[in-house]
Amino acid sequence: MKRSYLGVIILAAILMMNIVFTQYMVHQYYYENYENVLIFGGLNIVLFPLAVFAYKKTINMRA
Repeated sequence: MKRSYLGVIILAAILMMNIVFTQYMVHQYYYENYENVLIFGGLNIVLFPLAVFAYKKTINMRA
């Protein structure tokens, strides 16, 4: 089973966005900007189903 490079790049980009959003969320929590904490926490939650969807799409694309 071969992997598509595009799928791996998309999953890596989603992981990178997840890390950046988590770092920004912790930073905003430290400075007590709770509205931004909730926004970036929500974005982290939205990224998980997006990553699962991208993973399942890359499984079905066989070269």
